[in-house]
Amino acid sequence: MSKQEEAGLILKLYELRREETMRKARNWYFTEFNPESMDDYTKALFGEHSGHLRMVTSYWEMAAALVNHGAISMELFNDTNGEHLGVFSKIEPLLGQLRTVLSPQAFVNLEKLIDNTPGGREKVAAFRQRMLAVRAQMKAQQDAAAKTA
Repeated sequence: MSKQEEAGLILKLYELRREETMRKARNWYFTEFNPESMDDYTKALFGEHSGHLRMVTSYWEMAAALVNHGAISMELFNDTNGEHLGVFSKIEPLLGQLRTVLSPQAFVNLEKLIDNTPGGREKVAAFRQRMLAVRAQMKAQQDAAAKTA
């Protein structure tokens, strides 16, 4: 595949992320979806945000498959994307259970991409820690605002 074709795929992936429903799904995934257990994941999967969860995770699983099969080089993909690290950071702790309960193939492409990325698991762990810190800071701000109200 030519560099121009790879660039076209990268731009197409970007376009898809900008679509209105996908933006809402991504916003929900990163601000409200914080699964700590398989029960949390299942509640989201079968709740009002089922479409959001499935849209975000299947999008990044598809994008990872494009990389894993050589349609986009890993270097170009990782140079132009980082959100997949955040997506994986939320499901990684539940991966074994997800594969037992949902499918043995759940998120195999995303995991393969992460594992083939230099320092991939470390980047995912760092992302997860940053998100925990952000959530703690947001909660502290909410608590402080509630006290002054």
